[in-house]
Amino acid sequence: MFKDRGIEIKSPAQIDKMRVAGLLVGQTLELLRAGVRPGVTTGELDAIAEDHIRSNGGIPSFKGYSHPPFPGTICASVNDQVVHGIPGDRVLAEGDVISIDCGAIVDGWHGDAAITVAVGPVPADVTELMRVTEESMWRGFAAARLGGRVSDISHAVETYVRSQGAYGILEDFTGHGIGSAMHQPPNVPNYGPPGRGAKLVRGMALAVEPMVTLGTKETELDEDDWTVLTLDGSWSAHFEHTFTLTPSGPWILTALDGGREKLTQMGVPYGGPQ
Repeated sequence: MFKDRGIEIKSPAQIDKMRVAGLLVGQTLELLRAGVRPGVTTGELDAIAEDHIRSNGGIPSFKGYSHPPFPGTICASVNDQVVHGIPGDRVLAEGDVISIDCGAIVDGWHGDAAITVAVGPVPADVTELMRVTEESMWRGFAAARLGGRVSDISHAVETYVRSQGAYGILEDFTGHGIGSAMHQPPNVPNYGPPGRGAKLVRGMALAVEPMVTLGTKETELDEDDWTVLTLDGSWSAHFEHTFTLTPSGPWILTALDGGREKLTQMGVPYGGPQ
């Protein structure tokens, strides 16, 4: 059903179906993480993703999406490419970092997640950028409570990033609602004060995805009409998971363990099946 502002509220059975799609996305990303190495092309990674998704009963969410139609199964964004990089002939080199964003549809329900992976050793500031970005996503999950507001997540992401150094947080690109479509209301920004936006209720599913740079938050669109680059050429990181809230706490639908290990480490109750 849909509530105010076009937000889709899922039944527990529908959330369970989203978990199936989420697991497929999570498994695909682990395959790709293992496949990242110097000499591999982003197109080869894309082929691995498409084969795994389709052979496990899924459909790539991204392929053919929007206009111009996105040509890949994954977004493969390297170094100063923040998001929406088109996979193709680019050869990964030692010292690169690659953001891999992946979505899959199973039985009409979507999962969406992203990781950033180092290609061999990278500079310490890039390693730290990746750590800060991923940790800020988890701080967002930890701040989410039934009855709270979407911007509680946003505020937690920003607060953590700002506490760690002078990073750029993209404002023109946000997380989003997800369910029977990949992108739905509400938007989930990665900055802003708490206590604003839609109320967090059971049956909502949200994709939280901080995009953080070593320099400016300003971006430009590549001539391919998809790839988003930092305006100053600084490198970036991007992490994403799809999650929902149960009465017990957050349940990370695209994490292989549902987020149990990390949430427990943080002292946050785990909301998935016990």
